[in-house]
Amino acid sequence: MNTPASLHPVQAAEDLSAYTVIDVRTPGEFAAGHLPGAHNVPLDHLGAALPALKAAAARRTLLMVCASGNRSAAACAQLADADIPATTLTGGTTAWIQQGHRVDRDTTAKATWPMERQVRLAAGSLIVAGLALGTLYPPARWLSAAIGGGLVFSAVTNTCGMAAVLAKLPYNRPRTADLDATLQALGR
Repeated sequence: MNTPASLHPVQAAEDLSAYTVIDVRTPGEFAAGHLPGAHNVPLDHLGAALPALKAAAARRTLLMVCASGNRSAAACAQLADADIPATTLTGGTTAWIQQGHRVDRDTTAKATWPMERQVRLAAGSLIVAGLALGTLYPPARWLSAAIGGGLVFSAVTNTCGMAAVLAKLPYNRPRTADLDATLQALGR
């Protein structure tokens, strides 16, 4: 996989209006704080959004954003496979905020924890449950081993299966009407 073009937050902030900003985090993460003017297209909905993103890319450069840059880099790769050029924000919204740039928050939507925090809670809880249950039923310790192995695999491959599963939970899913409105706005 080729490394996508990247843009440092300082560069992006100089003329944010030159970009169509696409935030690929879950709707709850997006509501908690996103770049001004960003559109929310969760990573697992990117395939359905390709026609609208192609239209948007014809007008302005797409700037893909997530919390750290990992999901936005994956989005850039997926877009590159569809011959849609895109750039990723180096360090994501975390770096954007650390640089002192403004974020918009959706006060009407219920904000959820960032995906990384959800993964840490789920993984930690499953490991503790496996160890606790292992005192009564020793084979239950394999649950802890499996989760630990999954975390190692996640680090080595820079992917996260647990995040993919957690993204499917109802509070991490976009409302159909919201996603449709976003895609219509991008397609114009």
